[in-house]
Order: sequence, then C-alpha cells, then structure tokens
Amino acid sequence: MTKLIRLTTDADIGVIVIDNPPVNALTHPAVPDGIAAAIRRVEDDPALAAAVVIGHGKTFISGADLNEFEEITSGNHPVPDILPLLRGIEDCTKPVVMAVHGAALGGGLEVAMAGHYRVAVADAQFGQTEVRLGIMPGASGTQRLPRLVGLAKAAEMCAEGTIVRAAEALKLGLIDRVVDGDLLAGAIAFAREVAGRPTRTTRERTDKLGAPDQHAAIFAAAREAARKKQRGLTAPLLAIDAIEAGTRLSFDEACQLERDLFRQCLFSDGSKALIHVFFGERTVAKVPDVPATTPVLPVGCAGVVGAGMMGGGIAMVFANAGIPVVVKDIDQAALDRGMAALQRGYATAVKRGRTSQADADARLALIKPTLRYEDFADVDFVVEAVVEDMDLKTRVFRDLDATCRKGAILATNTSSLDLDRIAAATRRPESVIGTHFFSPANVMRLLEVVRGKATGKEVVATTMKLAKRLGKIGVLVGNCRGFVGNRMFDQYRREAQRLVEEGAAIEQVDRAMVDFGMPMGPLAVGDLIGLDVLYHGRNDLREAEARRGQPPPLEDRLYGLKRLGQKSGAGWYTYDDDRRATSDPDLAALVRKWAAEAGVVQRPVSADEIVERCVYALVNEGARILDDGYASRASDIDVLFINGYGFPAYRGGPMWYAQTIGLPKVHARIREFHQAYGPAWQPAPLLTRLADAGRTFTGRDVGAH
Repeated sequence: MTKLIRLTTDADIGVIVIDNPPVNALTHPAVPDGIAAAIRRVEDDPALAAAVVIGHGKTFISGADLNEFEEITSGNHPVPDILPLLRGIEDCTKPVVMAVHGAALGGGLEVAMAGHYRVAVADAQFGQTEVRLGIMPGASGTQRLPRLVGLAKAAEMCAEGTIVRAAEALKLGLIDRVVDGDLLAGAIAFAREVAGRPTRTTRERTDKLGAPDQHAAIFAAAREAARKKQRGLTAPLLAIDAIEAGTRLSFDEACQLERDLFRQCLFSDGSKALIHVFFGERTVAKVPDVPATTPVLPVGCAGVVGAGMMGGGIAMVFANAGIPVVVKDIDQAALDRGMAALQRGYATAVKRGRTSQADADARLALIKPTLRYEDFADVDFVVEAVVEDMDLKTRVFRDLDATCRKGAILATNTSSLDLDRIAAATRRPESVIGTHFFSPANVMRLLEVVRGKATGKEVVATTMKLAKRLGKIGVLVGNCRGFVGNRMFDQYRREAQRLVEEGAAIEQVDRAMVDFGMPMGPLAVGDLIGLDVLYHGRNDLREAEARRGQPPPLEDRLYGLKRLGQKSGAGWYTYDDDRRATSDPDLAALVRKWAAEAGVVQRPVSADEIVERCVYALVNEGARILDDGYASRASDIDVLFINGYGFPAYRGGPMWYAQTIGLPKVHARIREFHQAYGPAWQPAPLLTRLADAGRTFTGRDVGAH
C-alpha cells in the first residue's frame, strides 16, 4: 500500500482507507492504484471474507481535482482512466462494501457504484455533478447509475447535477443501508452479513432499465427538461445520449462511447468557461491587500434602514442566516407594509416547499420593526436601503453615526452613488462600506462590496466574510460611478438603445441577447427595473452629457412620455394586467421619427452585430475598470456579471468570453466601432496593450482602489 491508501483488518473483514487530504481526490495516481492493489490483497487473502472501502477525514471521495482538468485541457496531462479500477472492484469475488460519509460526487460516486454494496450515514450526499462544470460522467457513471436508480432518475441526476441525500438514495436503490452511529462499525457489520454471498456486479443489473417501448418517452422528457433548465449547455444532452446508448449497446461499448463524449465535453469552450467560473468564485474572496490574518469583527445582530422591497429582502437575508435584525422605516404605515410583505414572502416560501412553517416562524421572529434610530444602538452591522437619493442617504448616515455604537459597520445599499460622499457625512468614514445587494435580495447570490478611500481593512475583511455567511458571493470593487456592475451594464444597455435608433427592432435586440444566453434582453430589463428609476439614477450625469453634446438615451424620451415600463403598462413594450409584453408599433414609428430628427439613417442590423456591440461594450468598459484599479481581477468581473446580471456561465463572463474570441479580434472590431460611432467606442488602453502583446486578461491582479 501507499501512504494514501491503508489496508487493515477487523478479524475477517479487510478495511481499505483512502487518505488523500483534503477531499480524497482520485487524480493522484497512487489513489486508484492503491485501491486496486488493496482489493487484490483482499481477494488473495483466504482469511478475509469481504472488504469495506471508506474515506478518511470529512468525506468519501470527491472525484477529480479540477486543477488537473486545466492541465489536461492545456495538453500537459493525459485524461485519467479509472475504468480498470472499477472493473477490478466489481470482479472481486468477495463482497466489497462502500462506506460513504460526506459526499460521493462525480468520480467518487462512480467508484462507489462499482462496489457490490453501499452503506452511508444519514447526511451523506450522492450525485453525478460533473454537468455543473460543463462535462459529464466519464467513468461509467451514465452506465452504472441507471442500473441502480432507473433511467429517468439517472438522466435527471446526470443531466441536471441533482444531489440526493442518503434517505432518498436508499429509496432509489442507490445504497443498501443507512447507518446509525459509527459508519465504519456499521459497514463492517453489514459486510459480515453479506460475506459468503455470491457477488453481483452493478454492470450486470438490467431490471431497472425498463422495457424498450418506454425508453423513447423517458429520453424525450429528459431532453426537453435539459433544454429548458440548462439552456446553451451541451453536456446535459450528451449525458442523456450516453444513458440511452446503454440501453442499446453492450456495457463496455457504452462505456467507451461515454468516455468519447466526456472528452468532447472536457475540451469544449463551455467546460473551460465553467471551470474558470468555478475557480473565479473561489478566488473572488481573496483581496490582494487584505491578508487572511486581518482581524474580523463579530456580527451578532444587524440593522436595516428602509422596509421597502429592497430593505425587506435584505432583512430576510440576515434572518435566514440566523442573525437578528432591526428594520426601521419613516412611519408606521410604511413599516406595516414592509412587515406584511415579509410575512407574505415567508408564507410563499412555505407554500412552495422551500422552508418549513417552523423555520419561517423562527426567521420572522428574528426581524424586529422599529421607528427609532435608538434601536440601532447595539447593532454590529447596519445597511441603509432607502431610495437612491444622495441628500437622503447622507441624512440617514448622519443619524446612524450619532446613534450606532463605536465599531459598528455602516453600510449603504447604493447601486451607483459616491460612497466617499456618503462616508463623509459621518465621523467614522473608516467604518463605512458599500453593500450593493441585487434584487430580489433574498434570492440573488451576488453582493457587490464597495470599498471607499477611507474604508478600513478590518471592515473589508468583516464584510467579505459576512457575505459568505449570508450565502452570497461577495465581490470587492472600488468606488466609482456605478461601481463595476452598473458602470458596465449602463454601457451595455446604452448600446442596445443606439442599435434601436439605428434601425434594429426593439424585440430583435432583446431576442439576439436572449439567444446569446442572457435571461432577458437589455430593453426588457429596463422595463422590469422601471424607466423612472433609471432616469432618476442618471440625474447627476445629464447636465455633463449635455455640455459634451452627447445626446440623451432614448429611454429619457420614454420617461417623458410616462412610459415607465411594466409598472405603467408601457415602456419599450406594452403590458397587459399580467405584465405580458407585446410589441408596440406606435413606439416603433416614434423611434423612426426621433432617428430622422437626429439625422440618423436607419438600416438593417444583424443579430451578430447586436451581440458584438452589446457584449464588446461590456468588455471595453471592463478593461477600463481593470486599468483604473476598480476591480482586482478580470475573473472578479466575470463572477459579478454571471451572478448579478445573468451573463451565461457557459460563456465564462464577458472578459473570459472576449478571450475565447481572441483579444486582437475583439480589439480590431472595437476600433471599427470607434471609427464608425465616435468617442464612446474609444478602445480601452489596457485592451489595446494586451491585444498588441498577444496577452489575455487571465491572471491580472491590479488591486481595487
């Protein structure tokens, strides 16, 4: 044995322990080789009647190390093959019992399914989750899983990455027993029960594959679900293809096909993008100039100023994390409306099965309404969530500064206003930070954390740690207008409006971006947010734009016509009582009139041009932000746009996507747009430097201001 695999005995049972910290990954060659050698020793030892395979530490087997995938796709490492190991486990003539705690995911589940039996503790998890990384099972997962749980459930688990816990796994037939108490002792006892019985390999089971006349309907339903739930991804459909092949081909032939499809996925742009996102979401918490040893302040209770939709959602976020929260509003009527909305929100969560009534009641009990700032005297962290008005926000912060204890962190939920001006309203600017929650706050994963010039490192460290505790992905950015997210998104949506003025149909622009992978088109998003909200959010820009001779966006005209979006029944589209959108020919005629008045000659616009101009506007502004130091890494921008704005994860985020196209090609196209459409398309200096040098955004770490 190697130091990663230990074989000990408990009387007549061989105990094989996998000890490859931290998660017992299979990618170290000594792990599969050591397991195989241990199985052979059990087979050859007449004193042993069965074997138990168990993971040391917190989990069973995690599967592959994703760092290895990057090495493989760059050509520096061969694709590992554990099929011989799995065949060796199955072919052992003595029962092999897999004992699972923690998680058996991906390759870990494939190893577990090669055993003759599986037992697990109650909180163990099982899944073929490879699809979340744009790949599919590559070591017989699509072949053994259907033989244990049936075709329909296997298709769901492989195509959607569904994870099941031990109780469900037992009902499905994926495991044979849930062990109460010590797992190893329970597994050894189970192994003695089955010792001496003839072994039956998973690959030989066919009873759950169903009748051939049922297969077409099962796979049609699985493909329809995959296309609907995982739009743009190829791995789910290829996984279903592999499962279906298992009903027609021999086991070995189907495994070979699965392996070929796995390689196809692994080397795809989609997989590389999703792996980039996976690592990006783990890197984003690391702030270059804030060491991991920076002290973190305790957050035992919180406050929220504003009980409206955003404030109420933020209060739910704290309560859902078990943190008591005080919510203040200006008068009793507003406070009552806010608390009623919170009660409805929890009632809906219970009705939809997202939480139990007891949990909902407990969370609601953590939320205390108030009309007095004095009730914030002892909170550790307070979030201001009033309307986007600088005068109002500075008044709120003066009141918080006068009331909150020394050391409390004062956060603003502003989405674009100058954090330093807000902080200047207090005597403790070092304790002020931006926490831009995305709506609905209790659903969206992103938290854009904004650092001001005076914000202390302890405050940054505390807020980033708190983001994780709240179930959010915290992305630290610097203080500039719109910060990172809205600064870039404004350029994206403004370009969409320019395209309409130049002749693209409104619905054509939205359709092109939805086809690209966005959940909504840029103009439909404006109607959802409210064109009045967007209009007032630009108040500080309008005068400066007029001085530069820059025409206002078309949405300013829509605001003047009281077309405010869904809330008013008309914006870029018209809406019925159920807020269903319909194209408006009258608006199309108005746009043609406005274009003529502005001297814009309308023309046909292709879907390709719409995508290029909208996405490259994001990329160009993102490059400026990196150069200015308002984001630490290009991957931070990608994580922000995927989790906050719906940029398709399988494209890796706007900065990664630009690299897949090639920065020289993107830069050349932006230069063409600059020549055709003027100063708004001035290429970002960083983009020019990287394109000229043949470099990419990857690995840039410039440090947020």
